[in-house]
Order: sequence, then structure tokens, then C-alpha cells
Amino acid sequence: MDEDALKKIVDTFFVCRRDELVEIFGEFLNALDAESSLSPGSSMSRNYETAQANPEIHALPGNLKDARDAVFPYFWGTDEWFSKLHLENVKGPANYASLVGALACLLKNPNLCVDTYSQRSNELEVKAITSLANLVFYHTDAPWGVFTMGGTVSNLYGGRIGIEKVLPNAMAKGVGGGNLVGIVSEAAHYSNATLAGWLGMGTENLLQIPTDENMAMRLDLLADVLEKAYADGKKVAFVIATFGTTDAFGVDDIAGVRRVIREKAAEAGEPPPQLHVDAAVGWVLCFLNEYNAVRNPFELPDEVLAVVREAQERARALEQADSVTLDFHKMGWGHYPSSAFIVNRRDDLRYLTRDKADVPYFSEAEYRHDPALFTLECSRPAIGPYSVMASLNGIGLTGYQMLVAHSLEMAALARNVIGGLDYCKVLNPRSLGPSVVWWVLPKGRNAGEIYRRLIAGTLPEEERLRYWAEIRHLFDKRASDLDRALDARLSFTTSIGFSPHGRPIPAWKAIFFNPRTDREVVERIGMSIEDL
Repeated sequence: MDEDALKKIVDTFFVCRRDELVEIFGEFLNALDAESSLSPGSSMSRNYETAQANPEIHALPGNLKDARDAVFPYFWGTDEWFSKLHLENVKGPANYASLVGALACLLKNPNLCVDTYSQRSNELEVKAITSLANLVFYHTDAPWGVFTMGGTVSNLYGGRIGIEKVLPNAMAKGVGGGNLVGIVSEAAHYSNATLAGWLGMGTENLLQIPTDENMAMRLDLLADVLEKAYADGKKVAFVIATFGTTDAFGVDDIAGVRRVIREKAAEAGEPPPQLHVDAAVGWVLCFLNEYNAVRNPFELPDEVLAVVREAQERARALEQADSVTLDFHKMGWGHYPSSAFIVNRRDDLRYLTRDKADVPYFSEAEYRHDPALFTLECSRPAIGPYSVMASLNGIGLTGYQMLVAHSLEMAALARNVIGGLDYCKVLNPRSLGPSVVWWVLPKGRNAGEIYRRLIAGTLPEEERLRYWAEIRHLFDKRASDLDRALDARLSFTTSIGFSPHGRPIPAWKAIFFNPRTDREVVERIGMSIEDL
């Protein structure tokens, strides 16, 4: 071994060279500044075949600037979503308080499995989870939870607990021969099918409940499906309600779902299924729980104030849930991954717990606080709690209330601007969130009348398909003609989560996640539609 060469590697890569790191980080910040002058979402070439054909690994040791050069072209080619024109989906810019937290985490690089690997970072996770639990459940006695790699995995935790409740020891013995079902709404996120498959239930055993015009699960049909499932001898492991669907921000009646599943399980003499709520998108409404709607300190217009009042009522019902998924990296504006799975009662985690004999290399683990004894992942990054606590305490409760209220204001304005055009139809006019979905048809069409005929079932299939094609064509036309420096980036969904008479409804979509988006951007959307 060449001791001098080894020492050079150690000194270069394992000794904190402050000046060099600050210089490189400054170069990345300079690149961000330069990119801010470009149009957002500018198309940059991507060649996956070349990337796969040229997997570069330098033969000889280099330095930190070689590391910088290896990633810089891809850093430059990645949009940071800070532009106020980004309205495509449930993704916003990460705030800089979160960056402070994330950098602190990366400098120490803790693994949130046991105290030995995480030390006070494990304590920070407990603090972050409890803070979020008190928001979502509006204070609860014994919450617990963990940060996961994403909302899909958080939902999987809820499903797994439900399976273990109705099939004790399924973790060891398996789920059996197709006698197990789960229930979601037809507007629920597609990740629920993923978890049904990965948990061994099978996607065919995930039963979907149709929604109403507000994209909320129909309770009458939920009752019917539960009755039939129990009559057929099925074990119902979970019902996953949605608090803020991805496209149209549908909000299920959580208290109503709880009432139905309790009644139907009792009638069948079965344990009630796990009520898990996928609040990955909608949990941020909980920031408004303590907003004084009487004093109205933000001077919100009546239309938005009505939304706030209803949001408060709906959010309080989350205390009825057994567990929830929330994504802080969505409208918490934190860094990925900042998804959390939280149980209302800590005791429910017993359904996931492993014996210490199963993890001999974590012999020091403690059941009181070491997540390695119940988590899916063994190597769990600490970005979540660092991002959450830095953001919550940097921006503060009032700051988050202002950010959420601003998003609701912009969404309300968009609904008014678009809804004022006869050939347009807003499809979620009573939404409680920052999402707006709508139709744009050729001028001269009466979009409202077409929608009424669709709901009534009197719209001929040939005519419906023609309208669907027109809606898509006009979206594509705007996308090709937009002024990239002025016009917002919108997106298109083939199904808003409501399918009258079995017909999924397509729509244009804007998600007002970005705090920079202002009235000018919204009014310009209306102008760009009229220009079509």
C-alpha cells in the first residue's frame, strides 16, 4: 500500500476542506442565479442511450472539483421549480429553511434506524413526528411514526397494519389465498394498487368506491361494498380515504367513513378495518385549524374565507383516522424525501414490530424508540425531520397559514377567471385546495350544458369522444403556442377522479403550489385561453 497516496485520498475526501466546499457550493448557487434568467422548463436535450453507453468512472483519484464536474451538467439541466409559472402538478419549490436543515443533515449523514447510528437525529424525528401529528390529529395523546422514502411507502405501512389486525401473524404466515381485500375511492392515488400488489393481496382485491362530483368517496356505496365483502366471507384489512386527491383535491368525509366501517364491521362481527388517510397532498389545510375566521387577520375575501371554514371542519375530522400519510415535500415546501407515516395511537405499531432476535446486528435496539424494530427500511435518511423542523420553525405557523391561504386565493381567482368563459367549465368549483381542473372547448360550445348532459347520461358516445378530443387538442395548441417567458405551465389529466356512468373525465389542470404565483399569472391564463 502506498501510504502517501492513501493519505492524499483521505485528506481530499474525508477531511472537511471548508474553503473548497464553500467555493464549489458558491458555484452551484451562481448557476441557479444564471438559470433564473431563463424561461422555466426550457427543453434541454436528454439522451438516455448515451448515458447508459458511457457510464464513466475515473480510473485515478481526483479531487472535489472532479466530483463537481461529474454532476454539474445534469445540475444545470434540472429545473428547480422556483418559477411562478410552474403550475403543472403537486410539486413546488423547496424553501431555503428546509435547505438549511437538509445541509445540516448531510454534514452528519445519520441513519434513522437505531440511536447508535442516529443519536440526537432520532430524537429530532420524534419531535418532528409529534409536531406534525398535533397538526393533523389536532392534538393526540400517544402518536408515533416515521419518515419514509415517499407517500407510497407511507400508505403501505397503513395497509400493512390493517392486514395484521384482521389476519394476526400474517407477517410470518402470509396473507393466504385471496380472502383479503382493501378499499379505496376511484379518485385515490394509483400507489394504492402498488401497495396491494406488493403486500401480496393482489391488485384485483383492491375495491374502488365511486366518487361524487366533489371527488369524494360515496358513503352509500362504501356501505354496500363492505356489506358484500363481509357476506362473501372476505377479511377487510383497510379502508384508505383520501384527504386531497392529486388532480382535483377531492376530500373524503373522514368522520363519515369511520362511522360506516364501524357499523358494517360490527354487523358482520369482524374487527373494523384500519382507517388510513392518504393526506399526502391535503394535510396542509391543518395549518388553518387555528386561523381566526371571525377576526380574519389576513383579510381574506369572503369566497376564500368560506373555504377556510369548511377546511377547518374537514381537517378536524382527521382525528378519526387510525393513521395518516403526509408529504412535507409537497406543500410543506420541504426537500425530498420528507414523507411521514403517523399512527394516532402508538400501540398500533405493535403490528409491525419485529423481535430483536430477528435483527441480531441491532442487538442494542430499544423497543421504546428505535425504528429499526418496525420499519420497512433499514437505511433511512434523516432529511425528513431536519427539513420539517427547520421549515416549521423558520417559517412558523402564521407564515404557513399565509402561504396556504395565498394558494387558496390564487385557486379561487383562477376558478373565477376561467369560469367566466362560456366555453369553459370548472370541474371542481367547491374544491378546498389549490387545485383547479377545467374544460376548454371551442368558442361557441356551451361547456356547462355539455357537462349537465354528461352527468344526466344523455350525452351520446360519439359526441362525448368528439368533445374529449377538442379539449385535448386545445390544450396541446396552447402548449405549443405559449410564451415561455409569460405563460404558466399547465398539465393535463385523463381522469379527474370522477367517472359519471363509468366515463372518466379529462381536464386541463393547474396546481397553485408555488408561493410566487400571483394575480398576473392567473389572469394571463385566462388571456391565453381566449387567444386560442
